[in-house]
Amino acid sequence: MSLESEVFAYQKDIETSNRDYENLEKDFKELEGSQSQNSEAQIQLEVLTTEHTAMTAQLNATCADLEEIKTRAKADIDAKEEQWKNREKELLFEMSVLKSRAGKSADDDLDMENGDVDDPAVLKARIEERDRRIAELEEQLLNGEQLRRALHNRIQELRGNIRVFVRTRPFLPNDGAASNSSIDIMPDGESLAIQGKHAGEGHGFKFDKVFAPSAGQGVVFDEVSEFVQSALDGYNVCLFSYGQTGSGKTHTMQGSGNGAMRGIIPRAVEQILQQAALMQSQRWKFTMKASFLEIYNEDLRDLLVMMNSDGSFKQRNTSSANKISIKRNQEGKSYVDGINKVVIDVEDKAAGLAQLEAVMVAAARARSVATTKMNAQSSRSHSVFMLHLCGSNEESGTIVEGALNLCDLAGSERLDRSGAGSDHKRLK
Repeated sequence: MSLESEVFAYQKDIETSNRDYENLEKDFKELEGSQSQNSEAQIQLEVLTTEHTAMTAQLNATCADLEEIKTRAKADIDAKEEQWKNREKELLFEMSVLKSRAGKSADDDLDMENGDVDDPAVLKARIEERDRRIAELEEQLLNGEQLRRALHNRIQELRGNIRVFVRTRPFLPNDGAASNSSIDIMPDGESLAIQGKHAGEGHGFKFDKVFAPSAGQGVVFDEVSEFVQSALDGYNVCLFSYGQTGSGKTHTMQGSGNGAMRGIIPRAVEQILQQAALMQSQRWKFTMKASFLEIYNEDLRDLLVMMNSDGSFKQRNTSSANKISIKRNQEGKSYVDGINKVVIDVEDKAAGLAQLEAVMVAAARARSVATTKMNAQSSRSHSVFMLHLCGSNEESGTIVEGALNLCDLAGSERLDRSGAGSDHKRLK
């Protein structure tokens, strides 16, 4: 009887232990879900903080430019105010004379219109003239689009297939107490001078375009939007962002938020979606696929390995993903073999932009970053965003295939400045 009692007691203890284990497992799952929600909130907070910092810095630079413009404008206004007062008297006299002449002419025109407005023959003639004019305009529109496609890329070739732009960013809160920039941008918008260590010492440089600190994301994109159009016309286009850590490369390419701080990538996709919708009236149909590649430690990594081709997320181990590599096809063109391509909806602009946002979030989480002395979250790899475009015209049978490659390079600074020199694998 004593042995049976002990067995019964052990069974009770086991049941109690199982119930405690189930309760602990339930508490663990709730805690894990709470941590996931906190992680999502932290990511959103970081995005909002980045957008706020960039917006504040740009506004401060814009205010400085506006103050300088205001000073110059006030001097011009004071100089011309006296001229305007003298001219005003002359204009008042001339207006009086013109009103007198116009009154007589208007009376004559009114008599002629009242005689023709009820004439059916006149109305029919006007309608026929309007229809003929509309047909002419439609034909001119079609011819103009064909001419535009031919001349647009010719102009790009004449301006130079390779161009170098420079963007100077405004001061940020973590830059210290400095308020005067050592970079002077010339009024032509193509030259700048960098002050030397000694007074009066400087070095001048000339580029295809120089953007002032007050230049926003939209101004930068307007300058490169022509390349986006070339990709839509069937050309292969590549844009590089190069500079030191913290200089604004990722901000220029990707930006933050959905407003004025959007970068080149979301703006380029939006422009392509708009142009594709406009060209549907000319029987053009386009498809667009996005890929995101990272070059880290001399290895290629697919940043969208956890996404399906339709943009949905999948659950699988990234270590089992196919290894991607750069190859050449029979035509001699390079391509990335095995990379994942996510389809972007061209028919619905809102859906396409939502899919792009999901792509950007997935790539940002997968990209290799690390803290350095120059940036709290520095990209330690090269990332390449690729848009694969394909268009076909039913009437002419024309097929165009283009690609837009947007490269965000790793920081170009020396190892001793970023403090990353102790980890050579990270900057291999």
